[in-house]
Amino acid sequence: MKINIYYGGRGVVDDPAIFVLEKIQEVLSELNVTVERYNLYEQRTQITALSQTVTEADGIILATTVEWLGMGGYMQMFLDSCWLYADKSKINNVYMFPVVMSKTYGEREVSLSLINSWEMIGGKNGNGISAYVDDTTEFEFNEKYIEMIEKKTEDMYRTISQKRICLPSSSQTIKNNVMKDVVKFTPQESEQLSKYASDDTFVKTQKQDIESLASIYKEMLTEQEQGGDNYYINIFKDNFKTGVGFTGTYMIIISDKDKNITMNVDGDNLDVEFGENKSADVIAKLSKDIFEDIVSGRVTFHRAFMTGDMTAKGNFRSLRMLDELFAFQG
Repeated sequence: MKINIYYGGRGVVDDPAIFVLEKIQEVLSELNVTVERYNLYEQRTQITALSQTVTEADGIILATTVEWLGMGGYMQMFLDSCWLYADKSKINNVYMFPVVMSKTYGEREVSLSLINSWEMIGGKNGNGISAYVDDTTEFEFNEKYIEMIEKKTEDMYRTISQKRICLPSSSQTIKNNVMKDVVKFTPQESEQLSKYASDDTFVKTQKQDIESLASIYKEMLTEQEQGGDNYYINIFKDNFKTGVGFTGTYMIIISDKDKNITMNVDGDNLDVEFGENKSADVIAKLSKDIFEDIVSGRVTFHRAFMTGDMTAKGNFRSLRMLDELFAFQG
C-alpha cells in the first residue's frame, strides 16, 4: 500500500498539522505502508506537476491548517491542478483523507471543502481528522488526542485495504455534468500539459506572447474602427488648412507600422498617398504612438522633433510649416 501526503501549510514551527502528520506517518510506517510526503510550500513552482503523483498512490492525505480563512493558496492550487491535469480514469480509485487543523475558526468547513473538491475531481473520500488547537504544546502532550489520531490513522489504513465503498453524492452528478463540456486529454497529454504549466519560464513566455497578440489584435481593431489604412490618409485631408499659401513636399515614415505617407502641398491643394518620395523637402520618421499623439492634438510636430520623439531631415522651414498646415485638435 502507498499513501501520499500533501501538506498545504506554510511549514511554521508551531503548526499543529505538522505534528498530526508526524504521528500519522509513524502509524503508517508500523503498518508497512509506503508514505511519500510533499510539502507544497517547498515545491510551489512544481505544484501543477504534482497532480500527476496522486494516481501513483492507493490513498492520499490532504493536510492544511486554517490560519485565517479557507484551505490556503497552495492547497487550492494543487486541487485546481488535479481537476485540470490528473488522470480521471485512475483517480476514481484513490481515497482522500482530509487532515485540517485550525488556530482560529473553520476546520470543519475546510475539511468539507476538501471532501467536496475531491468528489468533484472524481475520487473517493474517507474519514479524516479535524480539530481546533488553541495551544500547540498542550495539544502535542495530550495522550488522549494522540491515541485518537492513531486510531483514526488505523481506520484510514482499513478503509483502503478493505476497499470500502462510498455512497453516491450529488457532487459526482455535478462533476459528470460539468465534464461533458470539458476537453478530454489522454493521460500522456495531461502529464505534458502539467509540466508546461509548472514551468515558470514557459508560462512567462506564453503570457508575453498572449499579451503581444492581444496588443496586435487590439491595434488592428482600433485601426479598423478608424477606417483601416484610409485613416492615415484621411486624417491629413480632414485637418488640412487652406489659405496658408505654402508649397512643399513631405514623406512621413511611421517606423513600427511600415507605412510611408507622402504629401504634396500646393497652395490650397493637398495630395496624400502611401508611397516613397526620397526627394521630398522634409523626410520625418516617428512611431505610431507619437503619430497618434500628434493627430490627436496632444503634441505638435515641432515639439515631437525638439524632444527627439520624431527625427527629420531636409528643409527645416518646411518642417515648421507642418503645424501651420494641419489643425489637429484633441
